[in-house]
Amino acid sequence: MKAKATIRVKFPSKRHLKIVFNALEPEIKKPATMRSRTNLEKDGTFLVLKIEARDTVALRAALNAYLRWINLTTNVLQVLEKQWTSSFSEILCAV
Repeated sequence: MKAKATIRVKFPSKRHLKIVFNALEPEIKKPATMRSRTNLEKDGTFLVLKIEARDTVALRAALNAYLRWINLTTNVLQVLEKQWTSSFSEILCAV
């Protein structure tokens, strides 16, 4: 492997980190390509993403994919938390 990158992404809580980590884990266990290898680690409330690739093109593709998946998962979490908070508020107002 010729190209490497390490990305650290901070999450607001260990719960958020665990959800994102679990969402990405299947991609790590069974990679779609042999052009890159990825490792995920938890460090406090940080997700540490380490990617090694054959070349910079493969590195960029892997980085883009993982960063998009991380962004997607965090966006879904935000929407769900907003809905849950609003539903909970409605329940409290009805009581």
